[in-house]
Amino acid sequence: MGLSARFIDGDGKGYGGDGARTDGREGTGPAPLVLLHGFTQSGASWAPMVDALAGRAAPLVLPDAPGHGGSAHIEANLWATADLLAGLVPGAASWAGYSMGGRAALHVALAHPEKVARLVLISTSAGIEDQAARSARQAADEDLAKRVEVEGVESFLNFWMSQPLFATLSPEQAGHEARMVNTPAGLASSLRLAGQGAQEPLWARLAELGRRELPVLLLAGERDGRYVDQARRIAATIGPSASVHVLAGAGHACHLECPAEVAEVMVAFLSPGRAGPTNRRHRQH
Repeated sequence: MGLSARFIDGDGKGYGGDGARTDGREGTGPAPLVLLHGFTQSGASWAPMVDALAGRAAPLVLPDAPGHGGSAHIEANLWATADLLAGLVPGAASWAGYSMGGRAALHVALAHPEKVARLVLISTSAGIEDQAARSARQAADEDLAKRVEVEGVESFLNFWMSQPLFATLSPEQAGHEARMVNTPAGLASSLRLAGQGAQEPLWARLAELGRRELPVLLLAGERDGRYVDQARRIAATIGPSASVHVLAGAGHACHLECPAEVAEVMVAFLSPGRAGPTNRRHRQH
């Protein structure tokens, strides 16, 4: 059985399911847009973006990542996750991923190039290059895995969302209810198998995307300096087919802080014949 996912067709009608599904219009209309959530979230966490994209984008696919939501029972590293995700669409699709979801989207683009037409990476890293730093992160991820196993999801979420990384995110924007569908075992598995400590760095392979001239848009919040730097470095490594857009006043979860603005930028980038915005800052309302 494949990943749990929700599918929303071009008319805004949604339904859930497991494994590969389409909206019944294979071969017609625009390619689907697959939205990949971050750690402790689920496909439902994209609700603000779904509302902002309604009637303006392609059919949407919202999977629950391994260890999360309806896929909590699935244990998979990021390469295995890429294989599962690729099975959700019959052909080329556009992919957008946030944080952990962005790292998963990068793996799909590298492992299944025929399934990726355009790529949007939100607050995404290509991995930790230094072996000592990666080992330290893996040890830290193991400590977090043990913490969620002992404390349970609610206590762990209270700790996780109190990090400076999410300081600009309001409680309403954080989507606590959508995160509470997760399980201790699922989140622990995700940390151990798909955390940044477990991931092999992908920097040396990013040039493959440039050679394919794959359109890549990197988004980051202005107040999330580390990931702004990551976005610019990823774009420079890929080459001319990649562009960076920094959202003024936003933090790490910029798509949750200003979903309408992020949707506007994404729609422009994903629209056939229209170039995505390059290296400019978008004003937050």
